[in-house]
Amino acid sequence: MPAVFVNAAVVILGGLIGALFGNKIKEQYTKGIMVAISLVTVGIGVQSVLQTQNILIVVLCIVLGTILGTWLKLDDRINAAGDSVKNKLKGTKIGQGPFTEAFVTTSILFCVGTMTVIGSIQAGLNKDYSILFTKSVMDFFSSVAFAAALGPGVLFSAVTVIVIQGALVLLAGVAAPLMSEQVVAEMSAVGGLLFIGMAINLLGLRDEKIKVGDMLPGIFLPILYFPIAELIGSFFR
Repeated sequence: MPAVFVNAAVVILGGLIGALFGNKIKEQYTKGIMVAISLVTVGIGVQSVLQTQNILIVVLCIVLGTILGTWLKLDDRINAAGDSVKNKLKGTKIGQGPFTEAFVTTSILFCVGTMTVIGSIQAGLNKDYSILFTKSVMDFFSSVAFAAALGPGVLFSAVTVIVIQGALVLLAGVAAPLMSEQVVAEMSAVGGLLFIGMAINLLGLRDEKIKVGDMLPGIFLPILYFPIAELIGSFFR
């Protein structure tokens, strides 16, 4: 667990630095930073999608995951949580800016991806924190940039990091047998689509924002896909 707390701490530190100095940066520069971050997010997303070994798995998981997430109203619930925190901080410097957007975007960015899954499992099983420490360095610079552009809402994504990565670390013994190289690749590919969706929202390319939160269940469906596919295939042998 120490690497998880380090990761959360650097997100807070980076968020504080970005929020403190973001107000001193001219708007034209913060907008430029936001565009640059969005393009990097697209690049990460495309790179992740290209890891897939079967694009049909990605299509199936993202479609079924979106249906499930829409039914559960995940995006609305996540945004409501962000709005609730913002309302409690209303009137303070921390509650300023697009708080909920900053919180939701960075929560997904910091908790979705191969490094989160593999790093957490290695930390839980082997006490190997190298991947999570590397991820912490990357998250630090991302949190600085996001906080400079979007504000202090980034700080609260540290809570999401503790909850998600902490759960993966604690459940590593159970999760590890299910996380084959192929499963992780397909999970990352689905996560890559979410990154692209976030970038589209950040760039304002659609009048109505993509409900990325509703797509979150799709990331975990590859874990179920392979056992089910194997079971179905056994009936035709």
